[in-house]
Amino acid sequence: MEIVYASLKRRRPGATAQANEAAEAVDALWAHAEPGDGLEHASAQPAHDRIDLLLYLLSRDPADQPDAVRRAHRLISRSHRTSPLLRRSYLPPEPPEPEGRTAA
Repeated sequence: MEIVYASLKRRRPGATAQANEAAEAVDALWAHAEPGDGLEHASAQPAHDRIDLLLYLLSRDPADQPDAVRRAHRLISRSHRTSPLLRRSYLPPEPPEPEGRTAA
């Protein structure tokens, strides 16, 4: 099992989160998950400037599958494109760092 933490930045920082925003974000992830994503569990926590996501993904053989960060990014991107709530409230996810590089 691999755990990926990700955030989507709010389009309007400081905007009040809707009461069901976390549940809708998780529902969007599940609705757009594909078997290759390996999603086992997801949780969300809205904040004043972002929504934090925790994705629990099945471990894959790295030789034939993208790493967990890339699988999570694809899933979040798909969900953002197709979910009215995510598209309206949050900026698109930023691409992950190239393999072998970490943020400074």
